[in-house]
Amino acid sequence: MRSSNRESNLRWGVEKRLEFIEFRLFFEGRMNRGDLMKIFGVSVNQASTDLNRYLKLAPDNMVYDKSARSYLRSDSFKPLFLKLDAATYLNQLRALSDGIVTKQESWAMEYPVFDAAPAPTRVVDPAILQTVLEALRDEVALEIRYQSLSAPTPEWRWIAPHAIGFDGFRWHIRAFCDRDRLYKDFLLARVIDTRATRRPGNDPDTDRDWHEHVALDIGPHPGLSESQQEVIALDYGMQDGRVTLRVRRAFLYYTMKRLGLDRDPVTREPANQHIVLLNRDAIEADRLSFDSRERA
Repeated sequence: MRSSNRESNLRWGVEKRLEFIEFRLFFEGRMNRGDLMKIFGVSVNQASTDLNRYLKLAPDNMVYDKSARSYLRSDSFKPLFLKLDAATYLNQLRALSDGIVTKQESWAMEYPVFDAAPAPTRVVDPAILQTVLEALRDEVALEIRYQSLSAPTPEWRWIAPHAIGFDGFRWHIRAFCDRDRLYKDFLLARVIDTRATRRPGNDPDTDRDWHEHVALDIGPHPGLSESQQEVIALDYGMQDGRVTLRVRRAFLYYTMKRLGLDRDPVTREPANQHIVLLNRDAIEADRLSFDSRERA
C-alpha cells in the first residue's frame, strides 16, 4: 500500500505504523496515540515517537485538537506512505467479512454498515499446503494422492510444482504432471495426501502457459444505451471505451469464465452481461489451445 516517501531507510515496522497513521487520517479523519498502541502493541513512548516522526516528515498533514485529544486531518493532507485508492479501505472490510482479521486487528476504527455475499469455502488442509510450499522452495517433485473428477477414486501421481495460483474462487498448484507429460493445474483442496519427493525431470521455464500473457481488451456491451455504456466504462476504469487485462495464458479459461466472456455476447442480455471482449478473434486460438488440453 505504500507510496514513495522521503525516508527510504525506515525500518519496515516503523514504516507500517506511519502508513497506519495516514490510513486513519485519510479514511476516518482523526488519529491519536492510543490507536497506535492498540493496533501495534507499542508503548506510550514509542507511539509518541511515531507521531512526532510523522509530524517531522509531514507537518502540514495533521493538526492537534485539544478538545478531541486527537490529531485531525488537515485540508492540505498529502500522503507520503499510503497509496490512495478505494481498495485500500475496501480490502480491510473484505478481510473482516471473510474472518481473515478481527475488528481489533483491522486498521479501520469506525465501520459503515456492510456485508458481503458469501461464497463456499474451499477447504485446504494446512499440512498439505505446508508440504506443497516446501516442495516449491526445495524445487522438488512431489508424489500426491489426488482426486480428479475424471477418475472415480483418488490416485497417486507425481507432479513437479513450480507455482500456486488463485482463479478468483479456488487455489491451484501449477505443476508438471509426470503421468500426462504436460503442465496442469491441480486444485489444492483435492490433494488428499502426499508422501515422497524426488528431483524433478522438467524445467519450469518451459511452462509457456504460465510464463506468457494474453491481452484481453474489454469494453461495454454494445447493446447498452450510451449512458449505460458510460457508467460501465466508469465501473471498470476504461479509457476511450476499453480497458486491457493482461492475463497469464494458464489463467485464461478461469478469467473468461469468471467475467462471463466465455460465451458469445449475443447469447446474453446486455443487462446481464455488461462487458464484452473486443479482441475475441485475436485470443480465440489461445483459448481453444488451452481448452483442448486435459485439465486436472
